[in-house]
Amino acid sequence: MIHTVKIDDKTPTGKRLINELRKHHKIVEFENPAETGVIPEGYVTGDEFENQVKENIISYCKENGIL
Repeated sequence: MIHTVKIDDKTPTGKRLINELRKHHKIVEFENPAETGVIPEGYVTGDEFENQVKENIISYCKENGIL
């Protein structure tokens, strides 16, 4: 059976768990979207995010009479 686990690597406990799991490279596999090129659903690029923010700001300004 394969389990998918999310670990917050910004915490000391998360870092410790990840380091422990890395010791078992024969049975533990890490999937990193940056390395595999497979982007999870719902993720956007920096440019896409920036364009969405600009559109939202312009829309907000027009709706509130700022522009």
